[in-house]
Amino acid sequence: MLKRVIIAITGATGCIYGVRLLQVLAELPEVETHLILSPAGVITAEHETGFDKKAISVLADVCHRHKDFGASISSGSFPIHSMVVAPCSMNTLGSIAHGLDNNLISRAASVTLKERRTLVLLPRETPLHLVHLRNMTIVTEMGGIISPPVPSFYQHPVNIEDIVNQTVGRTLDSLGIEAPNLVQRWEGLSRKTGQ
Repeated sequence: MLKRVIIAITGATGCIYGVRLLQVLAELPEVETHLILSPAGVITAEHETGFDKKAISVLADVCHRHKDFGASISSGSFPIHSMVVAPCSMNTLGSIAHGLDNNLISRAASVTLKERRTLVLLPRETPLHLVHLRNMTIVTEMGGIISPPVPSFYQHPVNIEDIVNQTVGRTLDSLGIEAPNLVQRWEGLSRKTGQ
């Protein structure tokens, strides 16, 4: 059964998470990706990765304009499986938390929440002040999943790709989508020490 997954990339640092998600999902024939790139996301992506708008867009099955309120994904009657905002800026987080629906990213997220579908946000900001934390609480109370891209070091990453893949794999876990060989699973200390 086809799973439609919305990937939104905003202007926060860490656009590589959204790009890598698109790359991984492109290899899964049962998944159809719908991309929304914010204008700030385009700028950040070019700066951080060298990927321009076209290079990112070709990774998705369907691309939507940031302000296209008439897009299929702006309606709950259009069946989607889940949505990920990676990375999620604090501006986008606030818009989602307060139901502003002021662009297609926040509108699609609002639809995802109201239809009780899976919404995962990868917020990128540190340190966090009280409004950031409260907005995360609001989204969580509405059923969203807040999943900051915090690296795990038990896998002994040797490069940025290892760190990114672990976060992307764990994000896909939240969606119930399996991507083989992406996540190094914790097997307990006894396996490592031979006890």
